[in-house]
Amino acid sequence: MEIISVEELKARMDAGETLNVIDVREPEEYAEFNIGAKLIPLGKIQSMQIDELEDLKNEELIIHCRSGKRSATACLFLEAMGFTNTKNVEGGMLAWQERIGNK
Repeated sequence: MEIISVEELKARMDAGETLNVIDVREPEEYAEFNIGAKLIPLGKIQSMQIDELEDLKNEELIIHCRSGKRSATACLFLEAMGFTNTKNVEGGMLAWQERIGNK
């Protein structure tokens, strides 16, 4: 697992890069605020319900949650399942909202 800052993620999004960004928070958290990532709650990853990710095993997956703890756990689970390029968003959406705002 590598680390990516919210600033780096935002810059890459603004540059129009095609990114695989995964939000591992719960649906109600996602509904309150999200950056357009694919919602796959941590519980689904832990129970290996990741069919929609199977084709991305060798692709970069950028994973975030509220603070960075659940996403770190998700990265570890995905690596154990054979994913080779996971990145944890340092500080999660709390850091995003603090440093970038609600956009």
